[in-house]
This record gives sequence, structure tokens and C-alpha cells, in this order.
Amino acid sequence: MTELATVIKDFGFPIVAAVGMGYFVFYVWKWVTTEIKPVLGQANTTLIALIDRIRMLDNDMIRLNQKLNMVLEHQAKERKEEQDNKKKSTSK
Repeated sequence: MTELATVIKDFGFPIVAAVGMGYFVFYVWKWVTTEIKPVLGQANTTLIALIDRIRMLDNDMIRLNQKLNMVLEHQAKERKEEQDNKKKSTSK
């Protein structure tokens, strides 16, 4: 503690504070580049894979919806034909 007081007395508080902040910035930069950046890269890869899967599921939903609409249209068409056939047979 006395060494810190001596350094502050010799160089002044602003200089000592600037050096301390410089070390803090270096420490945070080193921590981010060694610890956080690789994890963000892995998370980015996972996110891209999830987005691709969501797109595939969305395409599957669109295809299934089109197939369902086609089946419903076909059933409606068959019902109409059956009703037309019943009308023709009852009118004879």
C-alpha cells in the first residue's frame, strides 16, 4: 500500500489512474478475445443451423398446407358430383 502511495506521489494520480485503466482495458480485451469470442463463434454456428431447420420446417408446413387444400378441394368436388348425380337420378 505504501508503494502505491509512493508511486502516486512520484507520478501523480492522473498518470497512475491512466496506467491502471490501460491495464484494465487490456485485461478485458484479452478476456473477450480468449474466452468470449470462441463461444460466440460456436453460438453463431448453432444459430445458423437452427435457422436452417426452421426454414426447412416452414417449407414443409407450406407443402403440407398445399396438399391439405388440394385434398379439401378434391373432396368438395366429389361431394358436388355426388349431389349432381343424386339430382339426376331423382329427376328421372
